[in-house]
Amino acid sequence: MTHHGFIHDMLDVKKLILFVTERLLYPVTEQKLFELCMQDDRISYFQVMEAIPQMLESKLLAGNENGLSITDHGREIAAVTDNALALPVRQRAEKAAERFNREIRRNSYIHTEVVNQPNGEALAVLHLGSEVGNLLTIEYACPTARHAAQLTRIFPDRANQLYKAVTEILTAKQTDETHDSAGTLSNEETRWRPI
Repeated sequence: MTHHGFIHDMLDVKKLILFVTERLLYPVTEQKLFELCMQDDRISYFQVMEAIPQMLESKLLAGNENGLSITDHGREIAAVTDNALALPVRQRAEKAAERFNREIRRNSYIHTEVVNQPNGEALAVLHLGSEVGNLLTIEYACPTARHAAQLTRIFPDRANQLYKAVTEILTAKQTDETHDSAGTLSNEETRWRPI
């Protein structure tokens, strides 16, 4: 049986882990690191899970309650070994790391909360921000805390879509002749966009 791929041994696995973690802006769980390293047909879950403790012991990686990250020593080694990985693996791993960074950054601007009310109802409080500040806050009245919790789970995946829809509705030209154009916003006023 012919095996396709560029990862041949544990040394290659460690090079790939260093390559990926060097490009991450945030700590990563072991499971997520495995997913980011799945850029070659020959790499396996067990290889990554075997490599991580060895790399922690040799101080190439550091770990805490937030996850794993590369150390300064790991960066020094990565600077030497990065080009030893096959170009297709490097390209795929770099794109995976970029997607991870984008997703974490986007999620850092989204906050949700369930606020229970004395009457048994609940508020789903949904915030969307950006680097310039708060963009949108919605307090959605729900009949139960369970319903509010459901909205807080859905919101992160639909926050940008909701913000765009609200912006389009609020900035649309009014068709009612009884209203003048003073109620519409200029392009300059609507230039802020969520991440």
